[in-house]
Amino acid sequence: MHRPSETIQWNEKNSIFNGIASTIVMSMSNNYFALFAIGVLGATNYQVGLISSLPQIIGMFAMVLGTVIMGRLHEKKQFTSYSILFTRVFLIGMFFVVYLPSEYRAWVFVLLVGLMNLPGSFAMLSWQSFIGDLIPDSRRSGFFSERNRILTIAGMITTLMIGIALQWFDKADALPYQLLFILAFAFGLTEVFYLNRHKEQKKEIVDQTKKFNFGWDAYQHKPFIWFLICGLIFNFAWQLAWPLFNIYNIKYAHMTGFWISIITVANQIGQIISYKWWGKMADKYSNAKMLAVAAVGMSTAPFMTILSTNMFYLTFVNLTSGLFVSGTVLLLFNQLLEVTKEQNRGSFIAQYNILLAIVGFIAPQFGVFLLEQSSIETAMTISSLLRALSAVVFLLFFVYMKKQHFPHRQAA
Repeated sequence: MHRPSETIQWNEKNSIFNGIASTIVMSMSNNYFALFAIGVLGATNYQVGLISSLPQIIGMFAMVLGTVIMGRLHEKKQFTSYSILFTRVFLIGMFFVVYLPSEYRAWVFVLLVGLMNLPGSFAMLSWQSFIGDLIPDSRRSGFFSERNRILTIAGMITTLMIGIALQWFDKADALPYQLLFILAFAFGLTEVFYLNRHKEQKKEIVDQTKKFNFGWDAYQHKPFIWFLICGLIFNFAWQLAWPLFNIYNIKYAHMTGFWISIITVANQIGQIISYKWWGKMADKYSNAKMLAVAAVGMSTAPFMTILSTNMFYLTFVNLTSGLFVSGTVLLLFNQLLEVTKEQNRGSFIAQYNILLAIVGFIAPQFGVFLLEQSSIETAMTISSLLRALSAVVFLLFFVYMKKQHFPHRQAA
């Protein structure tokens, strides 16, 4: 195994600290958006669905604009940094939502969550391309599996502390959520600080004759097209159930903030103990093959959830679900980087995220539609079946990659 250069080590170290801060921000805010909306603001099922889907459709427009911007950047760090900072500013707006007239609170909160994804999408797009340039292919599986494990531990500790603290407050009390939003903003500043500590090599403009490159050349690369199809099918099945889980846990199982924290921690424990295993298996069998395994595991979560409203049982379901969430997150990202070309990786990632945003808007709304037209049991079961179907699609993708003799990058 070759020892990485000092610059790579420096970037990996700061990437971990940046990720820890980012995870704490998400743990203090995003994890409790649905509970805040339902318990404090009185949001409807449709509005809860929009909390999942509206950011996606706004993100789609952000990706279109982001593609143009990224193609003209000599350096990505500064753009990523400003994008993260503007994203975290929206948390301040969420602090003041409760001071609005009651009939507007839920809608304003939904809009804030959605609009926050405009700079948030810029941040995600630029960070993925930025970190893909800084971390060599040979270190990705090992580094990202370890990084994700550390980040999940940070998120677990944060979520557990929040869950204990929420027991001191009434379910409809806005104060604890306001405090969380302010603290999250403070950690967002720390997130920006460590992002700015990365060392990035300035790149020359690849082609001065191209004034505009939307990234259509990505669709000429067949491995990327195949992965795109597989990823969109899986994400539709995956995100369809996102609002359903929130609605089931809060309205059917009557979970408090404490139990929301407990099941989140259980899910994170499952991720922590499995990250390294997924990284090793990806190096041994390829990302494509292991994605099929992860999708099968993910298909069990919706169906198992609806079998009981017992809190301890749901905690167990979230623990087992976490074993496969870690694989899903790691493998999708690694496979995306594997099927993109280094010289214009940003445009590949943008095209993927633009289409993912469309799916991300439709899927949660379709999930709520199924709930309204049938029952929570039917909607969850359909999600499980679609997730299982996506496993078959990933298996076909693996067969295609093998036939094309696409190089599998082993870890160093």
